[in-house]
Amino acid sequence: MTQFLAERLLLVLGVGFLVANLQVLAGLVRYWRVRGSALVIWPARRPANLRVFVLLAAALALVIVVKLGLQRRPVSHAFGELMMFLYYGVLVPLSLKVARGFYADGVWAEGGFLPYAGIAGISWREQPDPVLMLIPRRRRVVRRLVVPRDHYAEARRILRDQIAEHRIHFASELDLGGHDEREDV
Repeated sequence: MTQFLAERLLLVLGVGFLVANLQVLAGLVRYWRVRGSALVIWPARRPANLRVFVLLAAALALVIVVKLGLQRRPVSHAFGELMMFLYYGVLVPLSLKVARGFYADGVWAEGGFLPYAGIAGISWREQPDPVLMLIPRRRRVVRRLVVPRDHYAEARRILRDQIAEHRIHFASELDLGGHDEREDV
């Protein structure tokens, strides 16, 4: 009974990680398409929990070897572990290669790519490094972009240019036309 529940739980986890893998993979494909249009970019920051991800990937690889190699189980019995290994051992490290910053068609923030037309609001937070807070039009989940100090002025200039070209537009319910959106940067 316990083994049955564990197998079902691993199957459910596998399906969840399959969805996450497809999302990360879609982001990587998008990056490979837009990387040639980079305006101002810098390497992604290493996440604080990267060592945990590497340890998880190693443990999952060991479990997969035991299940498939030593116990001679079918691949379907290791589906959950395979999906988790693919996420932690392959796709997360690959996603760290995605350069953050400004591209011709949008911004690559910590949560993925956001086209300029999809930005509903922006704000800056001063922390050790400036952080650009981007509010998407569709989902009201703020996306963060930590901007290195040496790219800060360039980032503000790009945002002002995109607003001036009406690629970023902050439309409110009551727009009387007396507000210059470039001042919002």
